[in-house]
Amino acid sequence: MFDNLRWTAAAPRLSVLIPFKGDDPTPLLTALGGERVEAEVVLLDDGTGDKALTARVQTALDALPLPARLIRLSRNEGRSKGRNRLVRHARAAHLLFLDSDMLPDEPDFLAAWLELIEAGDPPVAFGGFSLKQAQALPEHALHRTMALHSDCLPASRRRLAPEKSVFTSNLLVRRDVFEAEAFDEAFSGWGWEDVEWAMRVARRWPIVHIDNTATHLGLEPDATIARKYEESAANFARVVAAHREVVCDYPSYRAARMLKRAPLRAVWRPLLKRYALAPAAPVKARAFAMRLYRAALYAEAV
Repeated sequence: MFDNLRWTAAAPRLSVLIPFKGDDPTPLLTALGGERVEAEVVLLDDGTGDKALTARVQTALDALPLPARLIRLSRNEGRSKGRNRLVRHARAAHLLFLDSDMLPDEPDFLAAWLELIEAGDPPVAFGGFSLKQAQALPEHALHRTMALHSDCLPASRRRLAPEKSVFTSNLLVRRDVFEAEAFDEAFSGWGWEDVEWAMRVARRWPIVHIDNTATHLGLEPDATIARKYEESAANFARVVAAHREVVCDYPSYRAARMLKRAPLRAVWRPLLKRYALAPAAPVKARAFAMRLYRAALYAEAV
């Protein structure tokens, strides 16, 4: 562990929890350091093994006006375990999960979260995310198109299915809620552990949605998106097994049920992937093909 000089004496109202593996969180730290609020920052390096990155992060923490701690793991332990570990180091009554490749869209980002806590003390609140500050690169066109379609939604849209529109990229949780419902560490790989957590929480507490967005800077190339969807199929199966009554209303579930009835899935599913990864095809058509490919993967679980 590494603590900056402001860590020991601090009594924060908000703990900002940032896991990372390979990504450089220093641009996010610089943005957060622009605010003078009663918050601490806790980072978890989940097995990166990069000494140069560690040195940059420690230098950034020394310069950070906020109290901060860095926990560095020698081996990767995964998304759920890592976030549960971060909570054990946090000292505030409210936890803000923030991904390392995010960047606040407004200079009073943390202050807005603290104002919400002061005004209503919600059990759970999601601020949303955007692509406002993300560079529009050709190799990220597919990911950008898909994110704008389904993820970068205003609070008014997210409130229609509160538990579905929850991601750990910009998520406020009251400590007592998290102590009652932590992340399920049986999830592995990528996907669905945050939505499944929200399904459990929504049975007991309301989930608030506001517009206090951060930009997702970590848009990824096409092949990475496909690989992550392939990884997520087993996690989707866990969600279906535990929460079928909730997930049965999701478009991804309904599409998977429809495609399950289609013959020769092993023949045409790779063709969907091939088209989705074809750079010469129209990007909207590729995005549709990628969503169908995901649904065809999920068909095994429904």
